[in-house]
Amino acid sequence: MSILFRGGRVFTPKGVLTGSVLVRDGVIASVIAAGSAEGEPAPRADETVDLDGGLLVPGFTDAHIHPIQAGLERAKCDLSDNYGLDAYREKIADYAAKNLDKEWIDGGGWDMSAFSGGLPHREQIDFLDRPAYLIQRDHHAAWVNTRALERAGITRDTPDPADGRIERDADGTPTGVLHEGAMDLVGLLTPRPTAQDLQDALADAQRHLFSLGITGWQDAIVGSYAGSQDQLPAYLAAARSGTLRARVVGALWWDRTRGLEQVEELVARRAAAEGLDRFRATSVKIMQDGITENFTAATLEPYCLCGGTGLSYVDPALLREYVAELDRLGFQVHVHAIGERAVREALDAFEGTDPANRHHIAHLQIIEPSDVPRFAALGVTANLQPLWATHHAQMDELTLPYLGEPRSSWQYPFADLVAAGARLCAGSDWPVSDADPLQGMHVAVNRTEPGGSLHAGYPTAQTPFLPGQRMDLATAMSAYTAGSAWINRSPAGVIEPGRPADLVVLDRDPFELPPGEIWTTRVRMTFVDGEPVHES
Repeated sequence: MSILFRGGRVFTPKGVLTGSVLVRDGVIASVIAAGSAEGEPAPRADETVDLDGGLLVPGFTDAHIHPIQAGLERAKCDLSDNYGLDAYREKIADYAAKNLDKEWIDGGGWDMSAFSGGLPHREQIDFLDRPAYLIQRDHHAAWVNTRALERAGITRDTPDPADGRIERDADGTPTGVLHEGAMDLVGLLTPRPTAQDLQDALADAQRHLFSLGITGWQDAIVGSYAGSQDQLPAYLAAARSGTLRARVVGALWWDRTRGLEQVEELVARRAAAEGLDRFRATSVKIMQDGITENFTAATLEPYCLCGGTGLSYVDPALLREYVAELDRLGFQVHVHAIGERAVREALDAFEGTDPANRHHIAHLQIIEPSDVPRFAALGVTANLQPLWATHHAQMDELTLPYLGEPRSSWQYPFADLVAAGARLCAGSDWPVSDADPLQGMHVAVNRTEPGGSLHAGYPTAQTPFLPGQRMDLATAMSAYTAGSAWINRSPAGVIEPGRPADLVVLDRDPFELPPGEIWTTRVRMTFVDGEPVHES
């Protein structure tokens, strides 16, 4: 079976060229630049795909994403397409009325910036006749009602867990917001999804990601976290049955309440996926801190106005010990680090490790400038979530006032990382934010909100956020393709002979658009191994 892609341009390691691509038996056979074969007949193929002036790109790989969690949330009370208390309450009430058989009202997707001070309150959802557990959009907090607090036995006398916080009214009464590790106090009481629920969620997520041109990903938490179920069995089942078509690496969850005794279990979990074509469990995810908006991101200096320097979930000395052992065993280590102290602690832990294991640090909201060159020096990849690097309500109202200068200017330093020679990969953190790579590329290039996004109407949405940290489109696209495929040791991610034909046809060529219109680009067709898996 052969396919000839022609009639547009192609994104290759040598740049964007006008030409065609021939695929045979699921593998890229040749890339023919226009004019390079003058006088020769066009290659013969069983099928022809007309690019119609669009751009052919490698399938995107999302280097930090939570597809099964996203699929589960899409099937529950999903608030991600709503904004504001009134809209949330209406959606919650409608969901409750349509699901009278459910013991709990659970789901998520609410945005901190929709509430004064970033915090909702239990009384706002006490109209429900059942307990409610609604996860914040970025999965670092949960909003619960009084019934849920009572079910969990949480009172003003309940102590905060070591890795979390129970938000409280002035008299000590819990408000209904549970941060970080405190989420489990209620989350673990919610109904557990069945094995079929998890497999259905994965199938739904895969369909959605294919529609966005994403043909591979690294699931950033494969394990039990914040009340979620372990996803490993779902991936193993899907890979063995052949329903998993994408190329996936699972980052096994490092339980921060335990130590090296869990390494043996991680080795066994990795072995469970050995020999599978579409899924490997070769990475370990360590969450080193929280987020800036609730002051759990680990900082070097205290937050303005409220004080405190956030949380290091793993003691830095122990982190070095854990990373060294995982590195020795050939695991890749994938670290969540938002604050500049957490980034430094992660880099310190990677000192002396083997770059061949392709370790990476995700999010990188704040990097103290002297740490930027260390990524290239240590062979550590910067895993970017570009969609967050804009002026939006959460940034302007809940982050900037508490970071102060110069720390506010250290955020998402994409251009500095590029200039320092850091290797890049990119992802979305979906369902925390939109999974569409093209929206992320728009932000990486413009540092403004995409025109069709939830926050595009915010007053400063089109004011570039730290515009000196923009990157060019080719660099951003390479991060979402070759860079993220490299992190996953995937053979895809590049259009050149011998590579798997994981390809995406875009409806227009974003390289020929004004930068402010990159976000308008859409996916027409997605192929995996030369077989169509999505067509709009």
